[in-house]
Amino acid sequence: MTAESTVPSPGAQAGYSPVSVIPRRGSAAGFRFPARRPPARPASPLPLLLADGLAAFAGALSLTGAQRRPLLVALLVAATILLRPQRPRPEAGVLDELPAVCGRIAVAWLALGALAAAWNPAHALSARTLVLGCAAQTAVGCTTRAVVHLRRRRALLRRPRAALVIGPATTAQRVAAAVLRHPRCGVQPVGIVAEGPGGGEGLPVLTTGQEVQRALIQNGVRDVLCVHPAVRSVQGPLLRALAESGCTVWEVDADTPSYASREQLAGFSCRRLDMGARRRGSLGKRLLDVVVSGALLLLVSPLLLLCAAVLRVTDGPGVVFRQERIGKDGRPFTLLKFRTHRPVDEHESATRWSVAGEREMSRFCRFLRQTSLDELLQLWNVLCGDMSLVGPRPERPFFVGQFSETYPGYAARHRMRTGITGLAQVQGLRGDTSIEDRARFDNAYIDNWSLWQDVCILLRTAAALVRPTGS
Repeated sequence: MTAESTVPSPGAQAGYSPVSVIPRRGSAAGFRFPARRPPARPASPLPLLLADGLAAFAGALSLTGAQRRPLLVALLVAATILLRPQRPRPEAGVLDELPAVCGRIAVAWLALGALAAAWNPAHALSARTLVLGCAAQTAVGCTTRAVVHLRRRRALLRRPRAALVIGPATTAQRVAAAVLRHPRCGVQPVGIVAEGPGGGEGLPVLTTGQEVQRALIQNGVRDVLCVHPAVRSVQGPLLRALAESGCTVWEVDADTPSYASREQLAGFSCRRLDMGARRRGSLGKRLLDVVVSGALLLLVSPLLLLCAAVLRVTDGPGVVFRQERIGKDGRPFTLLKFRTHRPVDEHESATRWSVAGEREMSRFCRFLRQTSLDELLQLWNVLCGDMSLVGPRPERPFFVGQFSETYPGYAARHRMRTGITGLAQVQGLRGDTSIEDRARFDNAYIDNWSLWQDVCILLRTAAALVRPTGS
C-alpha cells in the first residue's frame, strides 16, 4: 500500500466533483507519470543580454575622445547589465517595458557621470553627452529588444506549450476555448481533466489516470491550468505528480478576478503555484542528517546501552522494537525504537493506537516514552536514509490508509522524507492529538521548507526535551 494510492476522491466542494486521478508509485497494477522529466526550459536571457550590451556600446559612442576610455565603457556596460529588467513576461512587448528600460538607462548614465566627475573633474561628462548617450542607448536598446520579443512571439505561435485544464468540465471548456482564441499567449489546451463530460463540443475530457498519462506523454504537456479554487485542495496529489513530471502548475481565476496578478493568460488573472516538486537544498538536508545523526549516535551510545540493559532486566528479552512504517513516496521501511509496550500479536502492533501513560507500561517504559528516549534508536534510520531528522512523523500502513481517507492532505505528507521530529511536534502535536492539525502543520513545513527551518526545529526540539509531554 502506498500513501497516495489510499487517497479517495473527496466529496463535492463548492459544486465541484473532482476526478479520481491519483498516481500510484511502484505499483505493478498501477501506473506513474513520467518521472524526472526535464522541466521546460525558460526563455534564454542571452538574446536580451546581447541586446542590452549592444545598446550600451552604442550609447558609449557619444563619449568624446578623451572620455572614451575602456574603463568608462566597461562601467557603462556593467551598469546596464546589472540594471536590466528581469524576467520579462511571455507576452511582454517593448512598450510594456519601455518605462523600466528608459529609467534604468538614465540611472546608469547619471551614475557614470557622477563617477567620472569625482574621478577627474577635467573630464566630467557634459549635459549634452549625457542626453545623447541616454537617447542613443535607449533607441538601440528598444529596437533590439523589440526584435527579440517579436521572434519569441512568433516562436510561441509556431510551437505553443501544450496544457491540461483541471476543474469542472463546463468551466474548464470555457477557459480552454478562451485560451485557444488567443494564440498569442503561447498556450494550447489539449484536454480537460474532470469527473465527467460537460456536454457540448470542445476538448476531450479525461476521466481516468491512464488517459491523463497518455495525454501527458503524447502531447508533451508542459502547463497545467487549475480553473476552480477547490482543485488545489482536492487534487493536490495529482498536481504534485504533474509538477514532478516537469509541468508548470497555474491557478487561473476563471470568474471575476479576486486578486491582483502580474501574470495574465488570455485576459484571466493567473499565478504560478509552487508544488514543491524539486526543492533546492536536499543535498544540504541529507548532509545535515548524516553529520548530526552520526555524531549523536556516538555521543549517546553509552545512554543507549544503559537503557537497553535496564529494559532487558526490568521487562525481559526483546529490547528493540521493529515496526513497519510508511516513508517518502509511500515506501515502507522498518522503524527502530526501544520496546515500551509488548503487543499481543502482529495485528495489535499494526492497528492499535497507543500513547504514553498506558497502564500496561512499566515505570521505566513510561519514563522512556515521556522523555522520548525510546525514539533515539531512530537515529540509525536517519543515518541509513530511511528517515530524516526533521520531517512528518511516519505512521503505520493501517493508519496511513485510514487517515488518508478521513483527512484531506494527509497523504501529501509523504512527498518528503519522514522525520524524528517536525513542525507539528514542536507545536505540541504529539501522542493522542489532532491528526488534521498534524497534517496541516506537516504540509506547511514542506511547502515552506528551508535548511534554517530544520535547524530551528531541532533547537526547539532539544529545548522541549526538558518538558516531557509523551509521544
